[in-house]
Amino acid sequence: MIRIHTRSPDETKALATSLAQAAQPGDLLLLVGDLGAGKTTFAQGFAAGLDITDPVTSPTFTLAREYHGTLLLHHLDVFRLDHAAEVLDLGLPELLDSNGVILIEWGDTIRQTLPDDYLEVALTFGDGPDSPPDARVVTLTPRGARWQARTALVAEAVAPWRDGAP
Repeated sequence: MIRIHTRSPDETKALATSLAQAAQPGDLLLLVGDLGAGKTTFAQGFAAGLDITDPVTSPTFTLAREYHGTLLLHHLDVFRLDHAAEVLDLGLPELLDSNGVILIEWGDTIRQTLPDDYLEVALTFGDGPDSPPDARVVTLTPRGARWQARTALVAEAVAPWRDGAP
């Protein structure tokens, strides 16, 4: 587990941009956190790291968006799903077999329907009384052999934020 602090949305985006450099086709990332914690902000930075120039917005009402960059990015938001079975309607099994990267906002709500190989990106509000209002704690937890094997690469990509922002 890697724990990082950011002080602003721009720092959260920069962190995600750097992390995207470690992305590989077939990667799955679960973005978890309370409403307003920065999941879409993180997705925007991650997309920038994949050289995606289209505006990235939360797919809350469309459920899924696709972006083309150095890797194909599938950005899903499962907040509005009532049943885990609805994941099949999104075509998730097919997306997992694609050559793209999948980011799932609220991914923890459908964790039981997903493969065991993913990077959990948990975003929480700053953890101290003196934390700036836009401060976030970002916890990266590699799950499964695919991500465990890249823990050092992930740690290197986010190293500047481990002891303060770049």
